[in-house]
Amino acid sequence: MPTMPKFEDYPFQITPLTEEDGGGFLITFPDLPGCMSDGETYAEAIENGRDAFKAWMGAYIEDGNDIPKPSGVALPHFGPDHKKGGPA
Repeated sequence: MPTMPKFEDYPFQITPLTEEDGGGFLITFPDLPGCMSDGETYAEAIENGRDAFKAWMGAYIEDGNDIPKPSGVALPHFGPDHKKGGPA
C-alpha cells in the first residue's frame, strides 16, 4: 500500500465565503477533485483542510487508485483580512 502523501506537497486555495454561504473560509485542492473543507477562521480552514486531505487520500488509496501527483502550481491565498480586492 502506498504511503500517505504530505499535505504540504499539494497546492491548495483558500477563499472567503460570503455571508450567504455562512461566512468563514473555503479550502480547496485543485489536484484532488472533491477534496475541500471550510472553517470559521483562516487557521481553522487549514486545520480542517488537513483532515479533509487525510480522509480523501485514505479513501483514494483504499480504493486502489493511483495517487495524483501534486502539480506544484502556486495558488493565491486570501488571508483572513481579505476584502474582495485580491490576495492578501
